[in-house]
Amino acid sequence: MKASLRSLFSINPETSFNSYIETCLCLLKDITSQNLVIQGRALHGHLIKTGIHKERYLTTRLLIMYLGSRKSLEANEIVKDLNGFDLVVHNCMINANIQWGNLEEAQRLFDGMPERNEVSWTALISGFMKHGRVEESMWYFERNPFQNVISWTAAICGFVQNGFSFEALKLFLKLLESGVKPNEVTFSSICKACAEINDFRLGLSVFGLIFKAGFEKHVSVCNSLITLSLKMGEVDLARSVFDRMEKRDVVSWTVILDVFIEMGDLGEARRIFDEMPERNEVSWSVMIARYNQSGYPEEAFRLFRQMTRYSFKPNTSCFSIVLSALASLKALRSGMHVHAHVLKIGIEKDVFISNALIDLYSKCGETKDGRLVFDSIVEKDVAHVVSWNSMIGGYGLNGQMEEAKELFDNMPKRNDVSWSAIISGYLEHKQFDLVFAVFNEMLLSGEIPNKSTFSSVLCASASVASLEKGKDLHGKIIKLGFPYDVFLGTALTDTYAKSGDIESSRRVFDRMPDKNEISWTVMVRGLAESGYAKESINLFEEMEKTSITPNELTILSVLFACSHSGLVDKGLKYFNSMEPIYNIKPNGRHYTCVVDMLSRSGRLSEAEDFINSMPFEPDSNAWASLLSGCKTYKNEQIAERAVKNLWKLAEEHPAGYVLLSNIYASAGRWIDAMNVRKLMTEKGLRKSGGCSWVEVRNQVHFFFQKTDHNPK
Repeated sequence: MKASLRSLFSINPETSFNSYIETCLCLLKDITSQNLVIQGRALHGHLIKTGIHKERYLTTRLLIMYLGSRKSLEANEIVKDLNGFDLVVHNCMINANIQWGNLEEAQRLFDGMPERNEVSWTALISGFMKHGRVEESMWYFERNPFQNVISWTAAICGFVQNGFSFEALKLFLKLLESGVKPNEVTFSSICKACAEINDFRLGLSVFGLIFKAGFEKHVSVCNSLITLSLKMGEVDLARSVFDRMEKRDVVSWTVILDVFIEMGDLGEARRIFDEMPERNEVSWSVMIARYNQSGYPEEAFRLFRQMTRYSFKPNTSCFSIVLSALASLKALRSGMHVHAHVLKIGIEKDVFISNALIDLYSKCGETKDGRLVFDSIVEKDVAHVVSWNSMIGGYGLNGQMEEAKELFDNMPKRNDVSWSAIISGYLEHKQFDLVFAVFNEMLLSGEIPNKSTFSSVLCASASVASLEKGKDLHGKIIKLGFPYDVFLGTALTDTYAKSGDIESSRRVFDRMPDKNEISWTVMVRGLAESGYAKESINLFEEMEKTSITPNELTILSVLFACSHSGLVDKGLKYFNSMEPIYNIKPNGRHYTCVVDMLSRSGRLSEAEDFINSMPFEPDSNAWASLLSGCKTYKNEQIAERAVKNLWKLAEEHPAGYVLLSNIYASAGRWIDAMNVRKLMTEKGLRKSGGCSWVEVRNQVHFFFQKTDHNPK
């Protein structure tokens, strides 16, 4: 800009008029592209002062500058100063009004033109298409005397942009019949139309036409072919088109990057991303999103930082993805830095950004900051139910159910997600009575529960072993026509099993068309805990024949079944197979279950040796299981060693003391039993009381037993 100004002032317009005009035109072009309207006005004044502002080329360029800056008053003044009709000027005015959305004014200008060219007609055709007025656009297309490839392409592109891909293809066939040859823009649009309607046979025909017409080397056409190939599922064909391209732009690389991302091949996608000679915001955002979706939030954030370091500007979608990644990492400080960046560029009121920020602060335990973001959202009372749901979910995540319920009660509008959010919150914090209360309120409101809501309420029913509630929910699920998918089927299986109706549980399980490892685990555990140990083991062996791999809970359930059915050797076989066959490293619960299994069968010395051979410090439950076996089989020597280890591990573990006292009592060693009870009193230890419940008329009643181990 400065160089152009220096060049302008160094030229004498009287002696080098043409050079002066050319410099002015270049300067106006730069001013227009950079939207420097103040500088443009100053130059306009200078041209008026020199008396050359009415030169035709300068007038047109000044008009374009003012139209580009939406300065309609200045533009109209320039038009008034023109002597007579100017076709170029009128076309500029028509295009500007179309850009501004003033289609009626553009139409008025067009109708008032004494003559028109292909630019005039194409402007109306593409303009009406751009604003979704397809019928009016086609009215002008059909009356257009200049039926060239540009007007045909404008109509075809317009059909595709407005979702009328089939009509676009029909018009393309008419174009071919008319003898007009398509250009690269026409072919790009037709490729998109084929992809939209999933007409792969026609897509292959378009491939042939493109090669026959010699457009297979055009970058934009190749990019469209790659996208079409991907949509057709022809990954090798897409890669072949890419490899044969002599020139590639950033879109080419981004499209082929999309190919491997859609395939789920993150490693190959990253290799291509690293090879890209040029990247844009889209390619960066695509990789960041994929890393976050694939469970690598650290890498997603690392790429985001690299993106901003290279001066790329993330869009709203990219910011929301990064905030989601930071929420997964609970990285509060980094999240606050991104929040500051969002505030700086002024997109904090975007609903996706706001919801991502609420989620971030909630997952980091900072609900006060999340509420500040929520309160700053404009029009949340009317439009953004999602924002209310995010804030309710945030409160529920942090156990602030009073605040969640207050916000829920004040919602101007609710959806099924709103109800699910508040119900899930109560479920998470084991407030089962409130889960049922809110669910009943939901039904009375007329809102139809979704599968997620039913799963939550079924989980609450399972937790309180409420068979009546489980049956009632099952009936509602059938009435609403929900299929036994993985989520609902598993929840129903678990509810019936925990409520003691193992036959109904098995029926639901058998009717499920699809099962995952959780479904199998729930049924295996349900059978084991209901006393059907052999059936549980048989089901596990049936699971082994499928392609589903057991998880650590499945193995734990099988060990439990073996323990309660006396199948010690089979249980040891499963335990020893965990790492070599199932690739599951045993944890403390698995070791404790084996100790319990050995202790129940009277193999106390073997159980003690097993505890001593553990690869980590045994917990109190392992020693307590051994101690329980000692009580059953009256082994005082091992019991005393077990209690000593319990004392070392947990000074405040009363169950071990009670067991030892009972062992002494059953052996007639009343003084030793009294001494253990006395020691408990001195330490202030009490065994926790028992708890039971019963359901009467859909109301669950709990009963607690207080125990007092203080000797009289």
